[in-house]
Amino acid sequence: MFYKFDKNELLWKKNYRKLFHSIIVVMVLLLSSFISGRYIKFQSLEEYEKELIVLNVQTEKNKFTKEKLVEELKRLNIKHPHIVMAQSIIETGHWSSKIFRENHNLFGMREAKVRINTASGTQSNHAYYETWMESVYDYAFYQCRYLSGIRTEAEYYAYLGNSYAEDPDYVNVVKGVVKREHLKELF
Repeated sequence: MFYKFDKNELLWKKNYRKLFHSIIVVMVLLLSSFISGRYIKFQSLEEYEKELIVLNVQTEKNKFTKEKLVEELKRLNIKHPHIVMAQSIIETGHWSSKIFRENHNLFGMREAKVRINTASGTQSNHAYYETWMESVYDYAFYQCRYLSGIRTEAEYYAYLGNSYAEDPDYVNVVKGVVKREHLKELF
């Protein structure tokens, strides 16, 4: 089944039109190839280069930067974004870890099995996302599911200490990064 992610509603929706369109296109191509007795021609080099340019522009637009992460955390109204930003720095080693580079995973998240999520699967024992922004959306879903009742920073830290990480000193590490990196000032 084909799905499309609706960024406004933060939901995956079935896209029957795309599935139907794809089936029709394949059938027309196969039928025309069969009737004409010719093989399907590949596109010209010029058309291929145009597609590459479009892909490169899109890749640059979605390229990760610290500033874009701050902007996205604000846009999604993430609770306690300075803490979430610190988690991202810790979990990715300042956005240099293999899990971040290959999986676009900003928070060391595992693929959720119970709650709604944006992961495309699991790779290297962590959730895999098509873009870093999908990782932020997934964290927003995580907050909605498990942290909706948390109001204060102290409650947030208490939750992280009890439920988020395996490291018993995780909360102190997060607090240290928030202070050292001046993350509260970004929000």
